[in-house]
Amino acid sequence: MDEDQKNHLKAYGIAYWTISKQVEVDWLLNYRGGSFLIKYNKTVEDECKIRAVSYEVLADAKVTNLLNEISDPSVNMEMVKLEKTPKIAVYSPKSKLPWDDAVTLVLTYAEIPYDVIYDDDILQDKLSKYDWLHLHHEDFTGQYGRFWSSFRYATWYQEDVKNQEALAKRMGYKKVSQMKLDVAKHIKEYCAGGGFMFAMCSGTDSFDIALAADGVDICAAMFDGDAADPNAQSKLDYSKSLAFQNFKLDNNPMNYEFSDIDVTNNRGLNESNDYFTLFDFSAKWDLVPTMLTQNHDKVIKGFMGQTTAFKKSLIKTSVTVLGENKGAAEVRYLHGEIGKGQFTFYGGHDPEDYQHAVGDPPTDLNLHPNSAGYRLILNNVLFPAAKKKPQKT
Repeated sequence: MDEDQKNHLKAYGIAYWTISKQVEVDWLLNYRGGSFLIKYNKTVEDECKIRAVSYEVLADAKVTNLLNEISDPSVNMEMVKLEKTPKIAVYSPKSKLPWDDAVTLVLTYAEIPYDVIYDDDILQDKLSKYDWLHLHHEDFTGQYGRFWSSFRYATWYQEDVKNQEALAKRMGYKKVSQMKLDVAKHIKEYCAGGGFMFAMCSGTDSFDIALAADGVDICAAMFDGDAADPNAQSKLDYSKSLAFQNFKLDNNPMNYEFSDIDVTNNRGLNESNDYFTLFDFSAKWDLVPTMLTQNHDKVIKGFMGQTTAFKKSLIKTSVTVLGENKGAAEVRYLHGEIGKGQFTFYGGHDPEDYQHAVGDPPTDLNLHPNSAGYRLILNNVLFPAAKKKPQKT
């Protein structure tokens, strides 16, 4: 999984497929970019050839030396056994909207299976069937992504509002915002009970804002038929959010922003100098962040989204920062725990399309098989498959 790999993204699919065939897979953390070790199996070898994934066949003696090297306490490497294929759900509307989703793109490209679920499925407690949940580009505050000022006359926007309102009514809610809040609370409970949640773009900050605004009307009249609470800011409860605190709401419904968590409008970066750096963690002591940051590159090119990156000063101290642009004081990639479960937030929309606009065609990952930005998504997909070691303290 270093620079010698011809198709990093499909390699994750090989690992997932192999586990599904009850064949052991070991993840060699920090060894040649986070390589996978599989006991020789001709069927697996043939599948690598079919999918054009690079591999090497090692003699037993070389494997023994490799494992001895990794187990050396002075070496920042570790081996993790992948023991199950996570059952994956993608939270996404059933209707066709004019944007795609990086996670579904890369899961499809890597040939990793997933189910699509939405608000009604979550409110009917179907989340318990899944090990891993991805939050599609979404607005959990009930403001329809703040697209009103630019797209209120667009057919897709009007259809989305119509569908959301009909679903809310069918599920017994007076407002879409009330339904979305309940969905967010169900997802939070899912995580606390041991689930893994991964979110990108506006699925990150809008999720936390909705939780913090529990019981507070933060939607202007064009979104829910009545005015927002003028004292909403003072009524936010940051103890209910997962990753962010002390943020300020953007009360102008004409703005394409929810709060000051996102740095999109206030950063001094452009495509030529927009990068973020992954942290180095101790593989033997900080197993989880090490898994989530496996890559062949440590400096990753940035990419924009409705939520591009997070203001570092607003991140809770309990959260682990995985990747940041230190000079700009912005965090791109973070991870946290809640109860028995865990969550990861990744800013931006598409790691291989710097400024993906509404209506742009989806990225063709055949052109980006070695994408370091997309690898971070797939690290999260395999993370629930790992056999967890007991804590040393």
